[in-house]
Amino acid sequence: MDTQIPVNADGQAGIFQYARGQASRLMDTMKREACLLDAKVRTMGSEADEGAATAEYAVVLVAATGFAALLVALLKSDVTRTLLSNIVKKSLSV
Repeated sequence: MDTQIPVNADGQAGIFQYARGQASRLMDTMKREACLLDAKVRTMGSEADEGAATAEYAVVLVAATGFAALLVALLKSDVTRTLLSNIVKKSLSV
């Protein structure tokens, strides 16, 4: 260990001052790194959510369009028209 430990004015080794200084610098470094890591995680998380939400909307729109096309095809058929007209006629005759 080549670290020089400072000496106080009274000739005593300033080990506690040295340790406090090292701990303070370490805490500052840890806080800075934690803030950077938090910013990176928030940035990566928000980008992933935006893309996922867009993909979910696209899937919902495709499914809704397919369901609408199926309903239009069913309602245009002669069988469905006959069935619906019979239901309306029966309800009006009562």
